[in-house]
Amino acid sequence: MMVMSLPWYHKTTIYQIYPRSFMDSNGDGIGDLQGIIQKLDYLRDLGFETIWVSPFFASPQQDFGYDVSDYLSIAPEFGNMDDALQLIEETHRRGMRIVFDLVLDHTSDQHPWFLESRSSRGNPKADWYLWKDKPNNWHSMTGGSGWHYAEERGQFYWASFLPFQPDLNWRNPEVKQTMFDTARFWLSKGVDGYRLDIFNTIYKDAGFRDNPFSWKLVPTPDDTSGYFQKTVHSQDQPESFELAREFRKLTGEFGEVLTIGEVAARREVLRKYAGGNRE
Repeated sequence: MMVMSLPWYHKTTIYQIYPRSFMDSNGDGIGDLQGIIQKLDYLRDLGFETIWVSPFFASPQQDFGYDVSDYLSIAPEFGNMDDALQLIEETHRRGMRIVFDLVLDHTSDQHPWFLESRSSRGNPKADWYLWKDKPNNWHSMTGGSGWHYAEERGQFYWASFLPFQPDLNWRNPEVKQTMFDTARFWLSKGVDGYRLDIFNTIYKDAGFRDNPFSWKLVPTPDDTSGYFQKTVHSQDQPESFELAREFRKLTGEFGEVLTIGEVAARREVLRKYAGGNRE
């Protein structure tokens, strides 16, 4: 009988690290990448084979790093690029794996892309985010309207989460290519996988149709259609299901790479992300 070998990520144990509060290597009161390196032996001795590192990219830190202002730079309080590359190398040297948190849905409102996008309606980044003259009825994941007015261009931008986290326009081919290039960059440096933040909100309805009413006030584990509306047009779009396959194909260029998407949805929706052939 043929015995199939499972990918490493089907057999591993994962330890999540929040850099700011994990280990401070220089006494400034803030955990950092060098602190993580110092504790790798400890984590290995505990039996963990993979570390998942929460965001440490450049960020105003209004949402603990999930508001990224540069995907290819390190927040100075955590270290620099050399520290990040050393962390990858030292993790592998111990026979361990390392997974990064990657936010594809949105950036910080301080990201240069958004600062340019909001400056006018005719700049090169004008279509990199979601803009409308008049908001529809969509609610953010925190409740209330997710549309926010920018006086510079006289339009509203969409944020699935908090106002300082504007959503990228993934229907713009330049945006999609840039974010794919970002993922490839870190994989080329040796990262073993990604945890993909709020993956199910990346695509929205192209026509910005209003969401239908719901009696549910807040989401529950078995019904995520909360905030008095069903999020049929602002989450879980067919393009997001296809993106899961495209991203899996991208990571496959680098061998066995772990991808975990954050999706709060019913089973039948989750199956659409996974695919019938686990693709």
